[in-house]
Amino acid sequence: MRRKTRSVPLKDKFFGGEHPIIIQTMWDAPISCVDDALIERINQLEKMGCGAIRFGVPTQKDAVTLGEIARKVHIPVIADIHFDYKIALRCMDFPIAKLRINPGNIGASWMVHEIAEKAKDKNISLRVGVNGGSITGYYRSQSDRGRALAECALDQVDVLKKVQFENIVISVKDSNPYSVVEANRILAEQTDYPLHLGVTEAGPLIPAVVKSSFFLGKLLEQGIGDTLRISISDEIEYEVMAGRQLLACAGMQDICMPTIISCPRCARATFDTHTFASKLEKLAYTMKKKIKVAVMGCVVNGPGEAGEVDVAIAGTGNKVFVYEKGQRTFGGSAQEAEVYFLQLLEHWPESK
Repeated sequence: MRRKTRSVPLKDKFFGGEHPIIIQTMWDAPISCVDDALIERINQLEKMGCGAIRFGVPTQKDAVTLGEIARKVHIPVIADIHFDYKIALRCMDFPIAKLRINPGNIGASWMVHEIAEKAKDKNISLRVGVNGGSITGYYRSQSDRGRALAECALDQVDVLKKVQFENIVISVKDSNPYSVVEANRILAEQTDYPLHLGVTEAGPLIPAVVKSSFFLGKLLEQGIGDTLRISISDEIEYEVMAGRQLLACAGMQDICMPTIISCPRCARATFDTHTFASKLEKLAYTMKKKIKVAVMGCVVNGPGEAGEVDVAIAGTGNKVFVYEKGQRTFGGSAQEAEVYFLQLLEHWPESK
């Protein structure tokens, strides 16, 4: 059972309520120009299952650039603002869907109130973001870091509530995942605002995915969490892929895409499963086809696994074979088999 929260708008979507959990990522570089390659990558991220994308906006010029991006893509665009409330105000002149602010570093309360008033007029939601690395003063001195994060966030929410602003998403993140779990449990008990989950600075690919899945999975099992980002020091596409898999494993998202079964490298293999599975993986996240696919390297397990899935490709000696529903339908060189296999997937009917 999902925790009951209020619904908060995000362009044509909503955080919280009975709405699906939204997967997010953050653009990974400064933007000097908006070209076709940039827009195509954003669109591809959306096809892979990304529900919102955040951009750092350190200057007024960046705010204008972000506005140009927001006009050219369908995915909700989020502006990440620190220190300068005027940048936040400028961003809202464009069709962005949400602002991420840390009221603690924006400045005086009246500056936060100006942001909130304009966001209210534009129906733009605000994410109150508190990171362990940015809390200061009283909160920094507390021994219970999870509680300190939660209390800091609640204090900042109170600043917005003073001007009757309620379209709030709360985010508390830390590099210590135990603190993240504790802080979100406290917030879940004390508020009905949607919560953004994440372990910040989680590290390279493997540590980040394992750490985030293990600890955020605990919260998802308790129905806590309305949007999330799996922070990874690697390609942002991996953040989306990891998010989708986590939600699927937690039973929070019916993952309508191919399920890939592939064997590890071994001395028996006569087909490079690693290279082909890597090529297939990102493609699979753009397909709305709920089928099981096997990528196998040798004759020992290949034909057997082929009988358990919808489509399979397997190395068996000098040839690579393709199977459909356990029946072999093609045999040839690795290159020929790959072409046939990918065409087969392309023409496989989409799931209803």
